[in-house]
Amino acid sequence: MNFFAKSFYEYRRVWKAIKIFLMISGPGIIVMVADNDAGGITTYGVTGAAYGYGLIWFLVLLGPIAYFVQEMTVRLGAVTKRGHAEAIFDGFGAFWGWFSLLDLFLVDFLTLVTEFIGMTAALSIFHIPPVITVIGVCIVMSIMVLQGRYWTWEKVALVFCAVNLIYIPAAFIVHPSVSDIIRQGLIPNFPGGFNNKIFFFLMANIGTTIAPWMVFFQQSAVVDKSMQEKDILWGKVDTMVGSFFTVLVAIFIVVVTGTVLKGQPIESAAQASIALMKVNSHLGTFLAIGLFDAGFLGAICISLASSWAVGEVFGWAHSLNNKIKDAPWFYAIYFLTLIGAGIVVLIPRAPLVLITLFVQVIAVTLLPAALVFLILLLNDEKMMGKYKNTLFQNIVTTTIVLGIIVLSTLYAISAIFPKLFG
Repeated sequence: MNFFAKSFYEYRRVWKAIKIFLMISGPGIIVMVADNDAGGITTYGVTGAAYGYGLIWFLVLLGPIAYFVQEMTVRLGAVTKRGHAEAIFDGFGAFWGWFSLLDLFLVDFLTLVTEFIGMTAALSIFHIPPVITVIGVCIVMSIMVLQGRYWTWEKVALVFCAVNLIYIPAAFIVHPSVSDIIRQGLIPNFPGGFNNKIFFFLMANIGTTIAPWMVFFQQSAVVDKSMQEKDILWGKVDTMVGSFFTVLVAIFIVVVTGTVLKGQPIESAAQASIALMKVNSHLGTFLAIGLFDAGFLGAICISLASSWAVGEVFGWAHSLNNKIKDAPWFYAIYFLTLIGAGIVVLIPRAPLVLITLFVQVIAVTLLPAALVFLILLLNDEKMMGKYKNTLFQNIVTTTIVLGIIVLSTLYAISAIFPKLFG
């Protein structure tokens, strides 16, 4: 009897923990999985085609890095009840506040363009005209935000997160060699040596795994969801789960293209999908569906990151729990950026593939500024109290910032002096 009583108590304790996690989870999983957006899928796909399994080890390292960056936004949002843009204005003044906001808005808009590039390219494989895709996406995204509840938006977004996992079964279809993945992918190396190309791909992969919009989005989502200090632990778990899946999906995409398309001149995920269809129609279809889903998931998050940030700075109502009549400017920014990005994609002969790859590089170049503000805010003991950064967290996050700065500098040098690295 005592055994059954203990078992029942343990069952109730575990089930209670699961229910709490399900209630709190959302922002971390969404921001991390949405990080595998259309630009990310293209970057991973091209990386696999160019280097096979050679850079999988680098993707594995990016998982913990992304977690350490994003968990800071959970603490900052839950403690201050302010979004990141508002926190920067309050903590560092108008100059740096406007700098960070304009920085964010530029990168967000360019990244939103890449999401539409991915979605139109994916559905073009199924002979759907880009203009129909843009109109359809704008309508669906409008319906998602106009229903007037953050919780409803979050649940719909989590459904699209689940679809993002479609790349996992795709990898099993190609029957990769596990021993080759371990031998070639998990041992740190730089295929082809140090050169401009490898720096470009490393930066592009960082830019699609850690981006400024993610910092702003998750902190605003934490605030909009009304998370409290007592929820921080579960918010961290939520972020950890999300970081695991974002790296897992990235690795499986590299495995697919690295197994089937290595050495082929692949420039985009859509091109990879078409090439894979010649090998296996289901495989190519999976990649195309995943590309559209990734673009859509990225678009719904990035557009909100900009709207939340602008609303915070100008003091406008800026919650998904507000109806459009109660927060007109918040929704106006949302729709203007959404429609504007869609129109760019419809411009004839626009260099869309080049835009997609270079947006990732631009994002990682501007990332250190966002991370420095984040670290400084998390070290404000008066504001953060017991939730301020520990010495270990400061060492890790400072190392991340310095690493990104060094890599960005090396890329710039290699671009100016291409023969320097051989």
